[in-house]
Amino acid sequence: MKKVYFDSAATTKPRDEVINCITEVLKTEYGNPSSTHSYGRSSKSLLENARKEIAKLLNVAASEIIFTSGGTEADNLILNGAVRDLGVKRIISSRIEHHAILHTLDWLQQEYKVQVDFVNLTACGYVDYDHLENLLADTTEKTLVSLMHVNNEVGNLLDLKRVALLCKEHNALFHSDTVQSVGHFELDFKEIPIDFAAAAAHKFHGPKGAGFAFIRKNSGLRALIHGGEQERGLRAGTEAVYAIAGMAEALKISYQNLEKERNYITGLKEYFKEQLSSNFPNVKFNGGCGDNEQSTYTLLNVCLPISAEKAMLLLFQLDLKGIACSKGSACQSGAEGGSHVLNEILSDEDLSKPSIRFSFSSFNKKEEVDYVVGVLKEFIDNGVG
Repeated sequence: MKKVYFDSAATTKPRDEVINCITEVLKTEYGNPSSTHSYGRSSKSLLENARKEIAKLLNVAASEIIFTSGGTEADNLILNGAVRDLGVKRIISSRIEHHAILHTLDWLQQEYKVQVDFVNLTACGYVDYDHLENLLADTTEKTLVSLMHVNNEVGNLLDLKRVALLCKEHNALFHSDTVQSVGHFELDFKEIPIDFAAAAAHKFHGPKGAGFAFIRKNSGLRALIHGGEQERGLRAGTEAVYAIAGMAEALKISYQNLEKERNYITGLKEYFKEQLSSNFPNVKFNGGCGDNEQSTYTLLNVCLPISAEKAMLLLFQLDLKGIACSKGSACQSGAEGGSHVLNEILSDEDLSKPSIRFSFSSFNKKEEVDYVVGVLKEFIDNGVG
């Protein structure tokens, strides 16, 4: 059976160089980085070099990179800390954020009685910047804005710098979940006056279980996980040196190859759009994913012209044919009620049709696009594929 992986927004295939890096560290750098003997010092050096490498790529100070288990932990560290440690009483976000944000906001409302306001969205799911400015102007409470850079389901881009400057103008803090953009877009956090950001290694061909929080120096945040004094006292627990080294290697390679791989993947996405549009005249691209200027080049969220009855078999049929893709984000697979993102931005008519997220990497090929389109066409025409 042919195997096609079009689910890189859920997780990416690790690069060979990253696997080799991790393997070598596991073999040779097994000292605890908190130990003072030579084995520990060697691991500590590796850890700090990885921190410096990541900081350099984002144009920040090494002390502003705090290693975590991934994006969800980084988001929790920042949001919880902003309320508990920084006196934030109000958070402005959107209803189409990742559940790492939305579920944390629910908890903060219950535990700390934080006021949560949601910014309006346009018909395609973009943030209404005028409404955001009105929300920022309409309070004297200490406020944090939390808006993701790249939406993980429909790919819409946020103007990070515009939002950061708006927040500065109104004395608000700004956090962005940049899990889908780190390693795929140039990010200069000296030029963009953001306060906090989150990233996960497995979204840019690194290992699962490793990520980081960018926390602007002198922020005042304190630890979410208590114990030892690792990570400047902000994240207790022995660091996963091998995974962190692999993450730094993955990010370095991603940025070294960024222009070449972005051009290649953009071409692949355009080819996919053309093939879908020519074979299925009534196909729709959800959110702004059909617009390369306003969305990420790494995914397409496709609304297919299929009846609701037939739609129930679609993902099952694609899986039988060896095609990996996603109904929504991987974090909500099996959840009732469908995608919270699509529920916010699609009409009832389009919600009754199947929407599939296809997401790409430089490992994909045009032949795989042809295969997927062929399977879809056979299924839609014949009903079973």
